[in-house]
Amino acid sequence: MTTRQDDEETPLLQQPDQLVARTSPLPWDQFWIILFLQLSDSLVVQTLAPFTPQLIRDIGVTNGDESQVGHYVGILQSSYYTAQALTILPWSQLSDHIGRKPVILTAQFAMSISMFSFGLSKIFVGLVVSRAFCGAFNGSNGVIKSMVMDITDTTNLPKAFSYMPLPWMLGTLVGPLVGGSLSRPVDRFPEIFGRSILLQIYPYLLPCAVPAIFALVAWLVAYFCFKESVSTTTPLWKLTKGRLLRQSYAKPFPPSRNALAVREVANSEGVASKPLPLCALLTPKVLTVTTSYVTMTLLYMGFSSVLPVFYSTPIELGGLSLDPPKIGAILAVSGVAHGVFQLLFYSRLHDRFGAGAMHVTGVVSGIPIIILFPVTNALARVHGLGLAVWLSVGVQLSLVTSLIMCYPCLVLFIRAAAPNRASLGATNGIVQLVVAGAKIVAPASAASVFSYSMQEGHDAWSIYYYLMAFAFLAVGTSLLLPRDPSLWEDHQ
Repeated sequence: MTTRQDDEETPLLQQPDQLVARTSPLPWDQFWIILFLQLSDSLVVQTLAPFTPQLIRDIGVTNGDESQVGHYVGILQSSYYTAQALTILPWSQLSDHIGRKPVILTAQFAMSISMFSFGLSKIFVGLVVSRAFCGAFNGSNGVIKSMVMDITDTTNLPKAFSYMPLPWMLGTLVGPLVGGSLSRPVDRFPEIFGRSILLQIYPYLLPCAVPAIFALVAWLVAYFCFKESVSTTTPLWKLTKGRLLRQSYAKPFPPSRNALAVREVANSEGVASKPLPLCALLTPKVLTVTTSYVTMTLLYMGFSSVLPVFYSTPIELGGLSLDPPKIGAILAVSGVAHGVFQLLFYSRLHDRFGAGAMHVTGVVSGIPIIILFPVTNALARVHGLGLAVWLSVGVQLSLVTSLIMCYPCLVLFIRAAAPNRASLGATNGIVQLVVAGAKIVAPASAASVFSYSMQEGHDAWSIYYYLMAFAFLAVGTSLLLPRDPSLWEDHQ
């Protein structure tokens, strides 16, 4: 058996070939905690989807106008993403200096408070404030992606992101079921909750309490089990004195031996291993991946915001007339299917076709996904909620699997585009900041256009033209990316 020697005489140009043959194992002692934190975030988002349209009707803000439900649902969703957009870059920068752990702990605690507040709100303004509060502190969600990139290297990052759908799969399964079945519990389970005055007054508190309590559990797990992935000597009070851009105290998490070899090649031109100022991060590569990420997000978020409203809208107005429990069940089943498929096949598909090809395929699938909206409604008008309708729904949700797999592909491009490892959090923060802007625009605009298209005298296809424009934008920008992120890393 030949012993491998790593010294100054070993040609570094041979290292990439060796990396292909040797994949670093995943650091499961820390990685499972990141997955657990992702589950908390997924529950907070997914639990609200099934009952939000009915909640809007119950508080009376639409004055009985069914066509306005989608409009107010879009405003509620956008309040979350607006607050997230304003905080995501500061959180990401802060995590590069004081560490990921304190940022994540703050976010989990704030999410718990916001969910309790949402369940106790009786007016629309209270709902908006609760979601905005959650979004402001959940601007740290991008930090979780940085944590994954901290503890992995180029050889095992695709494998790590094949597991990232697991918490979202569980959240998409449990969240809609909790939201759909536990909303208005006094009406649904009078023998159990019929005597509860609290739940009679606040019929949506119970489904909100479940993710709120889970977020507190996630806080405890992170506090006692997670080891900081960025070592730092920067006290927070020093950063508040304006030293953030003048000094760098954060040191990156020690990468694996293989990753160090790649970093030596990448940094051969003298790239400093310290957080860079924002202006130095706006490279052509970062701008390219940001553009592609934004257009894909416009497509997916527009579709996601319209989907539950489409399900709940009466058939004669362009929807499917489904109630919250059925909507929750559909979203839960589709979430599980998407997660299982990505868990089992993403890593294999990535190794076979590359991130670039998978991303292009995903955004192209958005075109038939949108076309199936009017097709499904047309089938419901003719045949009712029969087999043809459910087959159409199933085909549409199956195609969404390909679109969802664009997310881990783009994360690989973000890592490759970062000027250095110490600026990984800030680079990811820049991308997520612009993407958060897309998350503001897409839900509110798509839901409003859907409401507009439902009104008498307006073109019922307006929403589908609108979403189709997003799809073609996403396809066009996807062609700007290389076929594989390693091509960017090789030229750094």
